[in-house]
Amino acid sequence: MSHSVAGEPPSAGRRAAPLTTAVYSAAEWDLLTELPGRVLVAAASPGPGRPPRGIAAGLAGLDAVAAGRAFDSDLIRAVVTAIYARHDGAADRGERLTDLVDLLAAARAAVRVLRRRADPADSAAYRQWVESVAARVCRAGGTSPGPADRRFLDRLAGALDLR
Repeated sequence: MSHSVAGEPPSAGRRAAPLTTAVYSAAEWDLLTELPGRVLVAAASPGPGRPPRGIAAGLAGLDAVAAGRAFDSDLIRAVVTAIYARHDGAADRGERLTDLVDLLAAARAAVRVLRRRADPADSAAYRQWVESVAARVCRAGGTSPGPADRRFLDRLAGALDLR
């Protein structure tokens, strides 16, 4: 039987949250679990100077998200598990997810949450993983990113505090 962090059994019908996720508020956890999908959508969306992406780019992004299941980070594995467990349509909010200003603000907010709550190794791994989702989309089809894609990737890396 699973028990909560305090040792009490979980409420009827609910499982106790894994220790990795227990330190995050619901809003913080939503931010961390939605950011990889938002990055995928933004990277796959055409923009000024950025080419339209095909199905291969979307699949590359999905593959990059799924690759998180094999990471050595408990945080990333928990995020991927939560992404794939969603049945509430949260992954289908594409129309608002592509605004670059909002995306970069969300990335900065995630960094602040991770600084407060996450193990430094998990924080670094999460931020690098999210950046890798965008990079794989921008490099899909074996092409190197053009100047606009490089600017997008640089801005994302800056928001994720990787540069």
